[in-house]
Amino acid sequence: MLKIAVPNKGALSEAASTILREAGYAQRTDSKQLTKLDPDNDVEFFYLRPRDIALYVGEGTLDAGITGRDLLLDSEATATESLRLGFGRSKFRFAARPGTATTVEDLAGKRIATSYDGVVARYLADRGIEASVVRLDGAVETSIQLGVADVIADVVETGSTLRSAGLEVFGEVILESEGVMITRNGSDPAGLEIFTRRLQGVLVARTYVMMDYDIRAERVEEAVALTPGIESPTVSPLHREGWVAVRSMVPRARAQRVMDELYDLGARGILTTDIHACRL
Repeated sequence: MLKIAVPNKGALSEAASTILREAGYAQRTDSKQLTKLDPDNDVEFFYLRPRDIALYVGEGTLDAGITGRDLLLDSEATATESLRLGFGRSKFRFAARPGTATTVEDLAGKRIATSYDGVVARYLADRGIEASVVRLDGAVETSIQLGVADVIADVVETGSTLRSAGLEVFGEVILESEGVMITRNGSDPAGLEIFTRRLQGVLVARTYVMMDYDIRAERVEEAVALTPGIESPTVSPLHREGWVAVRSMVPRARAQRVMDELYDLGARGILTTDIHACRL
């Protein structure tokens, strides 16, 4: 039975459970549940602290897991990012009081508070900057006010929390993170390929819509150039002479513009429908 780790709380938890449900897996209905058995799919889910997931997977206790790229890199676990999941995107940045630091070089000799000491230490070492890294488990924004640190390094989404603490970001982005599926190095347990393929199917389904439309036969080549699909669109003759029906997968982000262009070509009955799952 495949053993999968899922974040038990935090920003990644709900999104992780949602993608697993869309992939056809049973998920817990009570946030206090620590495990969830899905015998129909031969999978057992374990709800763990996001920060611990990479360690369990890296040690081989669990076969795979969903966590953040930042947490994976900070853990130094022997686990590998195997699939980007597209949710929980954030940037890891330095921040300080205005005017106290503007470049990475200004970090030399400073005290840097962070919950991601592994990431920060490697970043500084790669650039030959000597600074003191202070590990905190949370609420690093107040560390400067309390005199614990001169600079912080933390996850930044909108920046509103930092601004309310009187801080501003500076320097380049340390790390761009998002939710990822991780696996143990060199491990390929039974069922993992199917699990991965299901998640990939959900990601593709979220990215595309199915588009159907009718168009005159003499304009079909122009229309198909706008909707080439994944491999090739389906083109079927209609009862109305000289007309055909076309069905094709279209990137969701471009769907409205494609519909406008098809209409200008003379296409009619243009419809889009959501794709809930697919295999390519």
